[in-house]
Formats: sequence, structure tokens, C-alpha cells
Amino acid sequence: MPYGNHNPSELTKTVTINTLHKLKGSGEKFVVVALYDAPMAAMAQKCGVEVVLIGDSLGMTVLGYQSTIPVTMEQMIYHVEAVARGNQKSLIIGDLPFMTYATPEDALRNGARLMQAGAQMIKIEGGAWLAETVKMLTERGIPVCAHLGLTPQSVNKFGGFRVQGRSAEDADKIHADALMLAEAGADLLVLECVPSALAKRITADIPIPTVGIGAGLDNDAQVLVINDILGLTEHPPKFSKNFLEEAGDIPGALKKYVADVKSGVFPGEEHRFD
Repeated sequence: MPYGNHNPSELTKTVTINTLHKLKGSGEKFVVVALYDAPMAAMAQKCGVEVVLIGDSLGMTVLGYQSTIPVTMEQMIYHVEAVARGNQKSLIIGDLPFMTYATPEDALRNGARLMQAGAQMIKIEGGAWLAETVKMLTERGIPVCAHLGLTPQSVNKFGGFRVQGRSAEDADKIHADALMLAEAGADLLVLECVPSALAKRITADIPIPTVGIGAGLDNDAQVLVINDILGLTEHPPKFSKNFLEEAGDIPGALKKYVADVKSGVFPGEEHRFD
């Protein structure tokens, strides 16, 4: 199979948005890894990773910041270009950093810069207020990955890194936002640190694939940061797993992550929020 099964192997075809939508339709899970450089991007492609995300998490994982807030467009462009040089088959998503999409016009200008750097989709954080932005971007040829739940760029507003959507009211709002963003034209939706039941409900109710991180087992895909997969995070979050410890080498860790997501082994009960 070109996109891997329980025995992951190198991608044999280029992954597109259509690929991901077909995988959702067939019920086959796909795999996302957040990474930041050409060698790791090349390895991810060889290990069957369908999507690579250059996340603004690089602020903390690579640059030593305390949050994603200080990350600049120039830093994102630099790392998107590096990943694009290393990976030609996985779908490449680039984060728009803090305050670079405050208006639809800002999003259009900065989204175009990331696409020109090598991204094939851009990711933005936020709910219903982004519907107009999503519509503008997608109408102009910039695919969008939306991001709901714990949105790290809003960490100061949330008062820290906290699970979102635990009350019925908050869950209904996130669900409504997901429907609105899909209707506006988003092609993918990341759900971060939300209760498993909410992620399952949203995944069933929207036509686009969902990518979970700390959102249970019922999403169409899972994403982890490469630092967490390789055990490089000093205080790893509950939803992560050190696959290197079990696999013994970096390619083995990536292949184990891919296989465990596709077979439903990961995330386990201990990685979920209820």
C-alpha cells in the first residue's frame, strides 16, 4: 500500500489533501509529526509519515523560548524551507506564528510567504472568529489546517497549558467552532488537549480529517512533536510517549510511532483526557 499499513514503509506516492480525505473516508488512520529540519524530514518520509508539520513549537523545542509567542515569520520560513528540502512526499504544513493572522489580510500575506517557502498548507489557531480568514485563504489557493482546544498561542489567556472543553458549554462551543471552520473551507483540524468524547463527537460530525494530540483515540490522525517521540523533552506532557526508548534507534522510533497510530495502540488510556 502506498501510504503504509501496520508495517510502515517509505512513502511511494506524494501525499495530498485528497489522500488525507480518502484515508478518513476509508477509516485508515494517518500520522503527523512536528519537526523542523531537513534530515529529520527525510527520515520521516522514509518511515511512512504522511504529514510533517513545522510547528511554532520550535520556539520551545529548538530555540529555547518559554512559549510559542516570540516565534517570528522569518524563523518559520527558515524552518519550512529546510523541511521542504528534505521531504518531497509527505504533505508539509507550516504554522503561522502569533499575531501574523490577526486580520484576513495579514493571514493572506503571511500565508503566501509560508507557501512560497515550501508549505502546502498553513495552520492557524482559533475558533469562529477565523471563519472569514479561512474562507479568504482557501478561495485564493491556500489550504488551511485549523486548530482548536488548547491553542498554545493563547496560553496567557487560558492561564497556562490546560485541557479545554471539559464543561458542556465549552465542549459545545468547540464543537460549533469545528463545524463553522469546516464549513468555511478548512481541510484539516487539529484538536489539542480536549476530552476524548468531545474529539470523537467532532470527528464524527465534520467532513474533514481531525488530528488529535491529547484528544484520545478516535481522531482520524495523531500528531506528536519529534522531541517527545525521541525522549528529548525534560518534562514530557501526559499525551506524549518516548518511542526511542522502546525502539532503540531514531528510524525505529518513527516506524513504531507510525505503526502504533495506525493499529490503534497509541494513544493509550494513559495518554488521554476524559
